[in-house]
Amino acid sequence: MTASASTWPVQPGSWLGMVGGGQLGRMFCHAAQSLGYKVAVLDPAAGCPAGVVADRHIQASYDDLRALDELGRLCAAVSTEFENVPADSLRRLAQHCPVSPSGDAVAVVQDRIQEKAFITQAGVPVAPYQPVLVAADLQNAPDTLFPGILKAARLGYDGKGQARVRSREQALDAFAAFGSVPCVLEAMLPLADEISVVMARGHDDHCVVYTPAHNEHRDGILAVSSVDPVPAESRQALYVQAAQAAQKIAIALNYRGVLCVEFFVLDDGRLVANEVAPRPHNSGHHTIDACITSQFEQQVRVMAGMPLGSTISHDASIMLNILGDLWFDAKGNCREPDWAGVLRADHAKLHLYGKAEARKGRKMGHVTITGATLDEARQQASQVAQALGLAFS
Repeated sequence: MTASASTWPVQPGSWLGMVGGGQLGRMFCHAAQSLGYKVAVLDPAAGCPAGVVADRHIQASYDDLRALDELGRLCAAVSTEFENVPADSLRRLAQHCPVSPSGDAVAVVQDRIQEKAFITQAGVPVAPYQPVLVAADLQNAPDTLFPGILKAARLGYDGKGQARVRSREQALDAFAAFGSVPCVLEAMLPLADEISVVMARGHDDHCVVYTPAHNEHRDGILAVSSVDPVPAESRQALYVQAAQAAQKIAIALNYRGVLCVEFFVLDDGRLVANEVAPRPHNSGHHTIDACITSQFEQQVRVMAGMPLGSTISHDASIMLNILGDLWFDAKGNCREPDWAGVLRADHAKLHLYGKAEARKGRKMGHVTITGATLDEARQQASQVAQALGLAFS
């Protein structure tokens, strides 16, 4: 029998569970513990970022039934920090305690084919696309989908499992290189901008939405996010449209928890949804330092059945991602980044994730730079980027 939420609100001192031991789980632990909760993390890796700060680390695979039952019996509520946890594991946990987001909601966004169809059904536009299950689907795809992007339907993130294809022949080669797994072929659209909306929806249906972040990606990985809490009038209608679209998707999914929807802003001003992340998001890290309530505290509040917090930004902000590349010089020699140089910027907040090994492309931390205005934040962000050797304009 599915667990009920009759014990809400869950009082501080109780156990909350997190499936996944990465940096998002680590920041969740900090937020939950600051509110007085104890956290148990389920992750197979010893020394994982969340496991070392949690009150308890259950070291087991995500589909280990005994471990799932142990976590579910211990905790008053459970959440996840990444979308590729098996949906059936979340369903198993729901036999013991409330789980947000649900396994059914996560299952939809784990598969790009299902995800795009679902977003469209929710009344939110997406880029023209076609599911690709066999090579013939590419051979018969409309010419209007080229040039395009071929994306593996499952297990793709941070640019992995994606290939830009200018022709049908390139698409066929990429499909074969992916192992002929199910994919989505999307038309490449003329982009003016990329934005993301982080929001939270409680079990009482109440929604709160953060000011959208403007994002810059490099090699498929988010590099810079900027947020202006006092946007120009020309952007206000776009922000309202994006917030409404994100809420449409959350309601259609019957989603509870923190959710991020990434959007493309086209040259003609149209907004199309790119993808949904059923968890806190890299582009929402600024909320820790620039907002009254962080995205991670919202995650705790949803799980505990507590009132959601204010999403008001008290500062403009710029977030710089720190990848493992910074630990290596041009010759490949290992070095330590100039943390003192970062902290000389008096509005810089450094967050390192406690990962023991730096690898190229691995997310090791982030820096959030705040300011009374976005220009002020940008000036200090330039100083931080120079200290780290990052490109920034």
